[in-house]
Amino acid sequence: MLIPIRCFTCGNLIGDKYEEFIKRVNEGETPKKVLDDMGIERYCCRRMLLTHIEAIDQILPYYVAIAEREKTHQNL
Repeated sequence: MLIPIRCFTCGNLIGDKYEEFIKRVNEGETPKKVLDDMGIERYCCRRMLLTHIEAIDQILPYYVAIAEREKTHQNL
């Protein structure tokens, strides 16, 4: 799933900062340092970036299974 464009609590823009945040954290920087460098100070906005998960990897197998099931039912 996509990161929300705005923080649910305060309405600040956060969607444009997610890619840089993930890139820098994957390179080994601590999330605290990255968020501080990016100027994200409110804990509600920090929460939005820290707790976001990409659920598409978990959901995608279900769509693949549904598509395969529909193929088999159409061939019968």
